[in-house]
Amino acid sequence: MKKIILAGAMLAAASMSLSAQEHLKSLNPNYIDQTTAPSKDFYQHVNKGWMEAHPLSAEHARYGQFNILNDSSEYRVRDIVTNLSATNPKPGTVAFKVSTIYNQALDSVRRNNEGAKPILADLKKIENTTHEGMADLIMWIHANYSNPFFGAGPMENLANSNEYAMYVSATGLGMGDRDYYLLNDTDNKKVREAYKKLIARQMQNAGYSKKDAARITKNVMKIETLLADSTWTREESRNIPAMYNPRSIAQLKADYPHVDWNNYFVKTMNIATPEVVIVTNPNTVKQADNLLGSLSDREIKDYLLWEYVNQASGKLSDAFTNANFDYSKVVSGVQQQRPRWKRALAATEGALGEAIGQLYVEKYFPESSKQYMIGLVENLRTALGKHIINLDWMSDDTKLNAIKKLNAFTVKIGYPDQWKDYSTMEIDPALSYYENMHNVSKWHNNEQLKKWGKPVDKTEWSMTPQTINAYYNPLANEIVFPAGILQAPFFDPNASDAENYGGIGVVIGHEMTHGFDDQGCNFDAEGNMVNWWTPEDTAAFAEKTRGLVEQFNVVEILPGLMANGQYTLGENIADQGGLRVAMTAFLDSQKKKGVDITSEEAQIDGFDPLQVFYMNYANLWASNIRPEEMRSLTTGDVHSLGKNRVNVTLRNIAPFLKAFNIKEGDEMFRPEAERVIIW
Repeated sequence: MKKIILAGAMLAAASMSLSAQEHLKSLNPNYIDQTTAPSKDFYQHVNKGWMEAHPLSAEHARYGQFNILNDSSEYRVRDIVTNLSATNPKPGTVAFKVSTIYNQALDSVRRNNEGAKPILADLKKIENTTHEGMADLIMWIHANYSNPFFGAGPMENLANSNEYAMYVSATGLGMGDRDYYLLNDTDNKKVREAYKKLIARQMQNAGYSKKDAARITKNVMKIETLLADSTWTREESRNIPAMYNPRSIAQLKADYPHVDWNNYFVKTMNIATPEVVIVTNPNTVKQADNLLGSLSDREIKDYLLWEYVNQASGKLSDAFTNANFDYSKVVSGVQQQRPRWKRALAATEGALGEAIGQLYVEKYFPESSKQYMIGLVENLRTALGKHIINLDWMSDDTKLNAIKKLNAFTVKIGYPDQWKDYSTMEIDPALSYYENMHNVSKWHNNEQLKKWGKPVDKTEWSMTPQTINAYYNPLANEIVFPAGILQAPFFDPNASDAENYGGIGVVIGHEMTHGFDDQGCNFDAEGNMVNWWTPEDTAAFAEKTRGLVEQFNVVEILPGLMANGQYTLGENIADQGGLRVAMTAFLDSQKKKGVDITSEEAQIDGFDPLQVFYMNYANLWASNIRPEEMRSLTTGDVHSLGKNRVNVTLRNIAPFLKAFNIKEGDEMFRPEAERVIIW
């Protein structure tokens, strides 16, 4: 066996000095529920007080710690944007573009006066198209507005992450998930009926008669239901290798003959026809092709009309945006629209997010926080290496490849090294808000298409710095932590080590272990789709994860609605891995500093440091949530609900059970033989 070398040294700089006078900063001990024992319901024990102090407002379907940080970020960004407006910026500058988009989004008077006028010419173009012009009409929609039936575009080549490949994918489900179309239980039917009402209402807002709107609704539902019937299930959609189906251009034309592919690439995308494309879901693309060959012109037009109006509706008058909100009320249970300024801000960030982000980090993200995070990440990297080496189910050869991949992780913290250039984006106050936002969309689409034929730029970020989130990108083998999430309760340079390792430390470990979960295992150290596991390791991993799937499958979310352990498997693995690896890193950091965490001096406001670690992890997922949103997330989100991310996951972890003296017979106890430990 070759010698395994761990990447990175454990950095003492990643931890602040501990003192007997240290107090909780991310955790609020007043929120702890003393009437619920941690051995009964740990989530409730830690978070009941928080939940009572943060009741759901009418504008939220759920409200949690992420929302608190997002609220803070929104107020900060609003100050940035309004301050830019106050400078009377010159036309053509980024400040001018940001101010124009934000102010137009706020201008309900102008948008309501314009009504559907900004889209009427395009609707007329669709209606007046002859049979001979239908193929060109579809290409025009694709080039400018949306992707009915199918979509195509460049993305990193799964087999060679340094170059772009052209992908063709199935699209066109307005409700998003196939179950809304195909299942006939009460809740799915309720959403389906609300969607039908939305289509009819929006088409009438666009000027169509009630009779014509009913016809359009019927044809849209026919087409989208047929597309849904050929779409993968949620579980199937997590099989990344199954998405890699290379086709020569000749094969593409033969398999899907009702699309003029040369015309599509040359005229619609303004690129030379690729020699090879990757079809991500051949069956659904085939269904789309069949529909293009069998539907009447009227049916296709009706579908295109809805695709067009649907993509435009959020940028038009209140009649359109209110209709969208009424639909979302049924799906998520939210009772009130977000304030107009928040919606305007979201649109502005979507248009020029990095420009705003550059100002955000200058004001709110000190270099010291970045350096602190670098130390934390390296401590976590070292700890994960230890876990990999000590696995009892992974072979030595696979461990070597795993360590190689761990060593190769690229770490991005706070903000990109190079900011996006928005100088060619055209924004004109004389145009309607819809027209300007269309220009924004075209600009972003063209930026993506300009990547074709060039090497992949691995310095690019997929989130803005002010985003409250983090991610692992397998195609670049990178972990990314925007400045926005680097706030309490996730991260506070002045908080205790226990809080920081139980907060952002777990998040770091979570993102790292994504590189080795049921999807990450498909990619090597360079980000190429190469399965570097032996068949025996793959079988052992599958057996381990089967138990984790079952642990979540038995959780009842609502009467008759069970959690989906297979769909959420990758995130559940990462939660558990993040907890275990972060705890190892925390213990190592304390040992290096000579801190005896069992001593009375090490206690923090009367709590053992290990207790604080697990309590702050639970604190991250504190939230209130409506039943409709619980159902929607269980249907469409790869993450488990917050309570299950805490209670189901922690029951597998022996140090947690010991820290809170949880014993056999307690509700939080899981017998050792039933515990699932992967990392």
